[in-house]
Amino acid sequence: MGESSIGPLEGVKVLELGSLIAGPFAGRLFADFGAEVLKIEPPKKGDPIRKWRLLHNGNSLWWYVQSRNKKSITLDLKNAEAQAVVKELVKEVDIIIENFRPGTLEKWGLGYEDLNRSSFRAPICKITTSFGIKTSAIGGTN
Repeated sequence: MGESSIGPLEGVKVLELGSLIAGPFAGRLFADFGAEVLKIEPPKKGDPIRKWRLLHNGNSLWWYVQSRNKKSITLDLKNAEAQAVVKELVKEVDIIIENFRPGTLEKWGLGYEDLNRSSFRAPICKITTSFGIKTSAIGGTN
């Protein structure tokens, strides 16, 4: 996080578990208002948005926009050691953002129930583009 990111969310800590647009966009809004955002990226290639569309100096212009004011670390969330790291990180954050397909975090042992056993206190902001799931209970549409 840059030193110039002082704002109304200063002191708020966010853990961003997501890729491409939706999750990182939400994380960027928090970061733009001064929150400390820690983004988790997969090893070797990072967030796919790094190489999405028009590139400048090897990175996508979208990457520069979506990652500003954030810190990034690399973790393979399919790996038990990385999952243990996330379970420790969630104890220190105020909010968690994720935009994986529904059930992905649960498959990795990082779902709400799993993290609740780790004594975390943060709400989880789940962002999805539905992935074929009916949303009538939430949105009133089929």
